[in-house]
Amino acid sequence: MTAAPILELERVSKRFEQPIDLFGRLLNLFGAGYRDEIVHAVDEISFDVAPGEVVGLVGESGCGKSTVGRLIADILRPDSGQVRFRGQDVATLRPSREGLPTQMIFQDPFSSLNPRKRVRELIGEAPLAHGLVARAELDDYVADVMRRCRIDPEFAGRFPHQFSGGQRQRIGIARALAVKPQLVVCDEAISALDVSIQAQILNLFMELKSEFGLTYVFISHDLGVIEYVSDRVLVMYLGRIVESAAAQDLFRAPNHPYTAALLASVPRLERRRSGFVPVQGEIPSPLDPPPGCHFAPRCPHAKARCRTERPALRMIAPGRLSACHLNDGA
Repeated sequence: MTAAPILELERVSKRFEQPIDLFGRLLNLFGAGYRDEIVHAVDEISFDVAPGEVVGLVGESGCGKSTVGRLIADILRPDSGQVRFRGQDVATLRPSREGLPTQMIFQDPFSSLNPRKRVRELIGEAPLAHGLVARAELDDYVADVMRRCRIDPEFAGRFPHQFSGGQRQRIGIARALAVKPQLVVCDEAISALDVSIQAQILNLFMELKSEFGLTYVFISHDLGVIEYVSDRVLVMYLGRIVESAAAQDLFRAPNHPYTAALLASVPRLERRRSGFVPVQGEIPSPLDPPPGCHFAPRCPHAKARCRTERPALRMIAPGRLSACHLNDGA
């Protein structure tokens, strides 16, 4: 019997609107034709995550990955569709004494930490506010969380600027885990770190997953990282999920042309004599996405149908989904 999903996104969309300014409205009186700018950040995406699973979310910059992460963490609210945690809309969830359902770890560990607060406040403030720990026990609680995240508790009185980038990210991880989440969204959580530190933080993530029974949604543009940490990978392009598969299957044999182009652009030792082949063309503007398949303007296999009809994300093999008309033989 398959366990019920811990997270479900059903036809979730998010758009950001920038109304025209006063000058633009004045020019419109003379027929300038300015319009409000609407960014189609997330376009009717659906997927679920099983308890204990690590789901990687990949795609080029601007495809909507971070917006999805913020929707999951309830930092943003969807314009349509639902985000559910254990069957309940995340917008209706309230903190309990067992902990918060989700937490997010951000890309830049310096800007995400309040520079005026000491480490003990950064880690201990939220669990104290939500009643997860009594004030008399707070120092011991913070020290325990710091040790689990490989931070010396003696540094609890220091400020963020007194730490290296890797240490600051460990503080960010400790802050997230201090409220006992079940699901953690990692938004480019290692991309701002030196390569030598990235492996340490990735290993820490995996150790904490086993220790706390965590579920991860791991957002990254680094396919090597995603291949290393993920059980399943979702490929996102211009606000849509275009492919979903087990990590080993996706990296061995990508189905969607965009996934294939992404993987072809990754340097590998076995291809060291071949030249770098980037994904051809420019990603279209999310202000005015193309009709039909969003990847059609860059796809070498695109046909007339691709430019007019949106392909559905559907099952093409057990555990594998793809949104491409080529799977129809047309």
